[in-house]
Amino acid sequence: MQERIIGRYVVNDVYDPNTKELIVDTETMITEEIADKIVNAGIEKLEVRSVLACRSKHGVCQKCYGMGLARRSLVSIGESVGIIAAQSIGEPGTQLTMRTIHSGGVAGVADITQGLPRVEELFEARKPKGVAIISEIAGKVKIKETKKKKEVVVTSKDDSRTYTIPFGSKMKVKDGDMVEVAQPLIEGSINPSEVLELKGPEGVFEYLTSEVQKVYRNQGVDINDKHVEVIGRQMLKKVRVEDNGDTHMFPGSLVDMYEFEDINNEAIAEGKRPATGKRVLLGITKASLATDSFLSAASFQETTRVLTEAAIKGKVDDLVGLKENVIIGRLIPAGTGMKKYQDLHISTEKKLEEVADTTEE
Repeated sequence: MQERIIGRYVVNDVYDPNTKELIVDTETMITEEIADKIVNAGIEKLEVRSVLACRSKHGVCQKCYGMGLARRSLVSIGESVGIIAAQSIGEPGTQLTMRTIHSGGVAGVADITQGLPRVEELFEARKPKGVAIISEIAGKVKIKETKKKKEVVVTSKDDSRTYTIPFGSKMKVKDGDMVEVAQPLIEGSINPSEVLELKGPEGVFEYLTSEVQKVYRNQGVDINDKHVEVIGRQMLKKVRVEDNGDTHMFPGSLVDMYEFEDINNEAIAEGKRPATGKRVLLGITKASLATDSFLSAASFQETTRVLTEAAIKGKVDDLVGLKENVIIGRLIPAGTGMKKYQDLHISTEKKLEEVADTTEE
């Protein structure tokens, strides 16, 4: 925990449980010293601000991102954290192996994708090869075996689920074991979309982070969780509309999560029926094409389709991101290219007088 909280901000003030002394407030970034104090105080759980929960519509706010890893201080406004995240994950990717480990037994069941293909599989949110069966409820395991089939029955206080195990699968649970929600019952990779359904955005994000880190750590590469968070935020940004209620959204369409909330709040305020929807996990390719900027999407893939669709719908590009500004030859809205630096007035009169004085001398 100590490693993961350094450079972050807490959601609520943290007090020492024994002395009731304030360790860190919401306005102070957790340094190594503060992290030591938190661990020494015996605090095991801590709620910190994260890019995943940031409510900024464009980009992320300083406090949710926390420490910029290049300078070890609070990240500057205008820093391109998305590009830094992509580079930090992509560059060590060159050191990863390009292999699939084959173990004996039925082909496809125990073949574990590793290295770069595994990272790609995770970020593209694909259904993996040899999907593991996961428990939909928390409860006690009972294994039933007959000549024809093997079944795992998971029983909780008020529910029971039965899973048929494919022939030749290696079991990960024993009779009498207690399992959690989304825990795998057989060996194999978990389908992230199933985790999203059972455990929500936080659960799927935790799974993606731990799996990506596992691949890199196997090769001795250390990536900060923050970079995976930035990519994960983009993958979980959309909501699929199921029932549009009295709003102007279409059922089945993908809408930005915060835009969806705003439209619903407006509808509720007017006494109308709000829309219902489900958070979806998009792979990075689909997420890039589902961006609000048609110029950015067109520069990535399927240029003709993206531009045709934009023309039919009469889309407007607000030029918020970096790619769209590069395409039309404008200054990118990052670093010193941000609006707040455009109207700076720097007085040079004094300096000119000083220069004139020195030349006269």
